[in-house]
Amino acid sequence: MRTAIILFLFHVGMVSAQETLQLTEGQQSPNATLEDVSWISGHWQGEALGGIAEEIWGPPLGDSMMFVFKLVKDNKVSFYEIGHIQQVENTMILQLKHFQGNLRGWEEKDETVDFRLVKVEKNKVFFEGLTMELVNENEMNVSVLIEDGNSSEEVLFAYKRVP
Repeated sequence: MRTAIILFLFHVGMVSAQETLQLTEGQQSPNATLEDVSWISGHWQGEALGGIAEEIWGPPLGDSMMFVFKLVKDNKVSFYEIGHIQQVENTMILQLKHFQGNLRGWEEKDETVDFRLVKVEKNKVFFEGLTMELVNENEMNVSVLIEDGNSSEEVLFAYKRVP
């Protein structure tokens, strides 16, 4: 189901460079804190998925950084996401849930789409299949790996900070 959701959500333009990573079997997520990714905080917007994609990230508070995502197509909300990067012991995990424009959930009640932490660099964080990079103070790229059967492709969301 995760593959189908990711395929639906992130079918935009292809990226030639390999930006996403995966943990190897048995590999644990590295130590990291929310302060390592606090640069994600802010209001971001860009064109994607045939519409306008918008993300709003709160700063670290209560062992998490919350976010909301909205895709608007033809002046109507196509879908939402709500999620967080959560501090779990000495590492982090990105979790999210999807909702239709009328707020009907996609995942089962207790189900989330989870992206485990792979690596943190200055202004760049790698979760399994999802990488976020602060290009400069006003631009952030989010690369997502889409898997379909035996093939996989990466796509890019290029965001600009909303003043």
